[in-house]
Amino acid sequence: EDVLGEPTWSVRTLLPSSSIDASLVSVKTLRHLRRLSALPPPSKDEEAEMLETLKSQLHFVNEIRKVDAAGVAPLRSIRDETCDEMDEISLGDMSDALAAEEVIGRHHKRIRRKLGTSTERQISRHWRPVDLTERKVGSYFVVESNKMD
Repeated sequence: EDVLGEPTWSVRTLLPSSSIDASLVSVKTLRHLRRLSALPPPSKDEEAEMLETLKSQLHFVNEIRKVDAAGVAPLRSIRDETCDEMDEISLGDMSDALAAEEVIGRHHKRIRRKLGTSTERQISRHWRPVDLTERKVGSYFVVESNKMD
């Protein structure tokens, strides 16, 4: 009954303790890494903050290395396997559009779309891109830009 009454572990175990060895990343190493990255030398405050960040990141990496991954297949891709993903357009849905294409050229292949399909004519007849803009003058888009002095 009281399964959730007492926690079995704490998130704090994932955080680096204050007793972490300060020599994990030296100031000299940090400066060398910044120099290799073509970054300017940091101020004393920035340097201290960067060292703390690096220590916590290294702690995280070391904790990940401790995980026993024997027998676990490596991740090959990350996919959206939700219901929303299942509703997306598939290759089968695009078969009509793909059938209306032909590849031309030998060395520099280009895709030419066959014009004049019935669905294409219907779309082009009703589609007015100027109607989609907030600001227009006649049949032209109005583009805001900053003038440089």
